[in-house]
Amino acid sequence: MKALLLLVAVGLCWAQYNPNTKSGTTSIVHLFEWRWADIALECERYLAPNGYGGVQISPPNENIIVTNPWRPWWERYQPISYKLCTRSGNENEFKDMVTRCNNVGVRIYVDAVVNHMCGSGGGSGNGATCGSYFNAGTRDFSAVPYSAWDFNDGKCKTGSGEIENYNDIYQVRDCRLVGLLDLALEKDYVRSKVAEYMNNLIDIGVAGFRIDAAKHMWPGDMQAFLGQLKNLNTRWFSSGTRPFIYQEVIDLGGEAIKASDYFGNGRVTEFKYGAKLGTVLRRWDGEKMAYLKNWGEGWGFMASDRALVFVDNHDNQRGHGAGGASILTFWDARLYKMAVGFMLAHPYGFTRVMSSYRWTRNFQGGTDVNDWIGPPSNGDGSTKAVTINADSTCGNDWVCEHRWRQIRNMVIFRNVVDGQPFSNWWDNGSNQVAFGRGNRGFIVFNNDDGSLNVNLQTGLPAGIYFDVISGQKEGDRCTGIQVQVVGDSTANFQISNQAEDPFIAIHVDATL
Repeated sequence: MKALLLLVAVGLCWAQYNPNTKSGTTSIVHLFEWRWADIALECERYLAPNGYGGVQISPPNENIIVTNPWRPWWERYQPISYKLCTRSGNENEFKDMVTRCNNVGVRIYVDAVVNHMCGSGGGSGNGATCGSYFNAGTRDFSAVPYSAWDFNDGKCKTGSGEIENYNDIYQVRDCRLVGLLDLALEKDYVRSKVAEYMNNLIDIGVAGFRIDAAKHMWPGDMQAFLGQLKNLNTRWFSSGTRPFIYQEVIDLGGEAIKASDYFGNGRVTEFKYGAKLGTVLRRWDGEKMAYLKNWGEGWGFMASDRALVFVDNHDNQRGHGAGGASILTFWDARLYKMAVGFMLAHPYGFTRVMSSYRWTRNFQGGTDVNDWIGPPSNGDGSTKAVTINADSTCGNDWVCEHRWRQIRNMVIFRNVVDGQPFSNWWDNGSNQVAFGRGNRGFIVFNNDDGSLNVNLQTGLPAGIYFDVISGQKEGDRCTGIQVQVVGDSTANFQISNQAEDPFIAIHVDATL
């Protein structure tokens, strides 16, 4: 019996690292600031048919309405209550989205903002997305309800009440992050309100949570409210399934708080991943793609089974968060597609693809002073619909990187090679590299100044393969480059450094 109980305990401990995606799917996409109605449609018409496992959504709870600057993206990170109404939609639209996405096997992951409420200078009134009354000055959030007792004002030891020193773990976890009112998560009552909010979402059918600002909470306090979470809804998940947890912890080294402090609660965002990969592909600091041979733990990253990885996210594509100027985004489309292609081909970590919107950038002194701009919107502040053009790209300034052929086809590539070992590495000592995934896929990159023409061992069965970067299989024909793998599993690859996309990917589900 003791052994059985131990097994049960170990099972529960491991469960929160499993993304709960449908079998055969291996990546999620962050549909940043999308409306619930558009996400429901996208699950049905595009994500499910193209092998996406799930969607990270923007925070669904009531937030403060900020009008100066006008309706910035970051107002979504200033909660007023745990009611489900935002510019993405109301509670009924939220439930409809979760149901429709789950029904086609696409999971929903909620961005949970539970470290804090709105900013201390948020004022008072009903200027919130559900119209709830609040008073930031007196710490009155009656729609939860929270009062002055429920905040860390007395616990923070800095004169300003703000975090002043990131090497002091007490400040980072007990003081205000950029003025945001810090919840006292050591209190059972606060923990119970957070768990109640998350359990409501679990009942509706979500598969897991990104925990915003996890670095600013004590791991033990998080463990306390995460331990109160229910198992997932058995309408879509097998009995006893635990919610997937991934925590936003920016750890680039050199600070007192480490990503590893949070492994007990779930996976953690590996911010070094995009920062380093961007540096390599930009060829900064003497970095070369040849050095990627031991990518992952060999680069000082956390263990693969604890990592949530991404090339960019909603913060660092604006210069916020972590990674600085090396981060690749849709603005750097050619290198960005290579970076996302590399991430999706490589076995390290659980992968998240970004889907953004365009905004008018305005650089002054190297900083984009428009980094606050919210989603494409109408004059009244309501978010514009995601329209789909005839060529399957998106309109209304939605970028939809997840629909770019090269990225979509690499999401499928990752599904096809899942579970296969990293194999058959080749490099030219510089910025031409290739590697395989067992006997199911192979990818070749040319990020050098000259062309590539080389015969390589692919590990794949003989046959004619379609490159899924330059085109794809349509019926019995290939719209892009064809690659012939001969009897000994070798193939010739030719890639010009002037090519629109200087990489080739082939897999066993795209053959003649």
